[in-house]
Amino acid sequence: MISVLKKTSQLSFLLLAAGLLLGMARPRALPPAPFARSPHPDIVLITIDTLRADAVGFAGNRRAATPVLDRLATAGRIFPSAHAHNVMTLPSHTNILTGLYPYQHGVRDNNGFRLAPSIPTLATLLRSAGYGTGAFIGGFPLDAQFGLNRGFDVYDCRLTRSSGAGGFAFAERRGDEVVAAALAWWRQPRPKGRPRFLWVHLFDPHAPYDPPEPFRSRFASNLYLGEVAAADSFLSPLLGPFLDGAAGAEPFVVVTADHGESLGEHGELTHGLFAYEATLKVPLVLWGRGVVPGRDLRPARHVDIFPTVLQAAGVSLPAAPDVRGYPGRSLLSPAGAVAEDSYFEALSAALNRGWAPLRGMLHLGRKLIALPLAEVYDLERDPREAHNLYAREHAQARQVFLALPREPFWPPRRQDAPPETAARLQSLGYAVGAGGAPVRFGAGDDPKRLIGLDRKMHDVVELSSRGELDAAIRLAREVVSERPRMPIGQQMLAETLLAAGRTQEALAAMTAARRQGAVSPELLRQLGLTLAQMGRTTEALAVLRPLAAGGSSPSLNALSLALSQAGRLQEAAEVSRRAVAADPGNARAYQQLGMIELRLGRRSEARKDLRKAEELSPR
Repeated sequence: MISVLKKTSQLSFLLLAAGLLLGMARPRALPPAPFARSPHPDIVLITIDTLRADAVGFAGNRRAATPVLDRLATAGRIFPSAHAHNVMTLPSHTNILTGLYPYQHGVRDNNGFRLAPSIPTLATLLRSAGYGTGAFIGGFPLDAQFGLNRGFDVYDCRLTRSSGAGGFAFAERRGDEVVAAALAWWRQPRPKGRPRFLWVHLFDPHAPYDPPEPFRSRFASNLYLGEVAAADSFLSPLLGPFLDGAAGAEPFVVVTADHGESLGEHGELTHGLFAYEATLKVPLVLWGRGVVPGRDLRPARHVDIFPTVLQAAGVSLPAAPDVRGYPGRSLLSPAGAVAEDSYFEALSAALNRGWAPLRGMLHLGRKLIALPLAEVYDLERDPREAHNLYAREHAQARQVFLALPREPFWPPRRQDAPPETAARLQSLGYAVGAGGAPVRFGAGDDPKRLIGLDRKMHDVVELSSRGELDAAIRLAREVVSERPRMPIGQQMLAETLLAAGRTQEALAAMTAARRQGAVSPELLRQLGLTLAQMGRTTEALAVLRPLAAGGSSPSLNALSLALSQAGRLQEAAEVSRRAVAADPGNARAYQQLGMIELRLGRRSEARKDLRKAEELSPR
């Protein structure tokens, strides 16, 4: 069979390039909503974290146990060629809720990014249209501090379980608790005729895989599928009444995943490093009145969910906050509508490790991956992406790569995240730190060449979580030896040494990293705080003052802690007030300010600030 790209004319690629440079899409009018009986139906969006497209029964997986989702899919519309645009939780959900590509809304990774208040979301638009809005979240990457809470009357991200140990412990909430809280909100009395928008996020399939019984025993040889089966069962109290017709008027339901899970494919243990189909392809089901059941073979994308939900709700598509417009199209449009290309990226390793950034395009059945070692795959004939066609089709692929949206600066601008945020994300297996990225990337910076190092970094977190600190330290030293100018490796070594109580060694490691220039704000903050805890406050302040001069709340908070340790309470209080002003949502800054005011004898002010800290972060 002659390749699709070979048959594609040069003109088509020039047109593609022109479309990409204009943002790959223009605003378009949506066809009339099909919900004639209920112009503003209830909307239910369910996102299941880390759910592979092939991990459900309706995708043909005979080992899967997903009867609830299978029943919904049988009665609804399945999109077997649906894709995400990111392989990380926060940017992927931001794509879904804003209908924008990541380079448009600016959220590129789980750490250091927050959605700008100026960007409309499904929640802000539906609430403006009269909807009651509630979100119920199962995992820390979607904490309210990252900005997706805007527009929700209730944004319940209270996390009730801790997994891991020590500095690598993290908070989550099991899916049955999430659904119970969502149902309690759903069943509350409401003004007659007021529709609801409910978003339910289940975190359960995310690593580490620890399904409850009976799924642990039933899936002892595949705990990931056990987590998926548990998540499906947790959805039964929510979706069952809809499917049985026992819940009154049918809502419009969307079920998808933020991304998949590699499970070792292409050498990747979990997700975030590559963008192969194991992590980029996602399940997508629509169900409700007006949805024609069946399989829709058109390519579908996360950015299509935004206009689809608005059409179902009878809400107009707003003016786009980006001059390139909304790239999505409603999946309720006629079946003959032309499918669009789909942009994707995986930037976590680039932002946090300094490795080459991965960006690409799905186009005419091909997946084109722009890396120093570029890749082209024919997804129809090679769904496992085993045969790289770039050598044969490099001329056409380069046309697409040249047309990818250009970054106005590199790395993409990010906010300085609080240290506890970075620690929680790292505990989930995400490497968090400054990349120190070079301007040019070579083959040695391609993540495919660094997959062994990626595995070692995962193992450091895993060993630390199990309390095997000596083994974690040995492995972290190997990471530093292989990539000495990678700040996150230096940071992991320091953190494992500190967890083992080997403070002097940790201090020596951080000092050496600083001399080499392999530092990040996180590592410098840890260095300053370690010096302060050792009573070397003059040295601590010398490290932290320049860092805090940038005005970031976490760095100001670290400086305040060091000043407090030195007994300079008045100055510490002033710095803490600057930290609160820089980030009014930073619970740690309010806590630090309250503790200083308590030491200064200002009980009323201390009580107010500590209550604010508790309000922002009950845990």
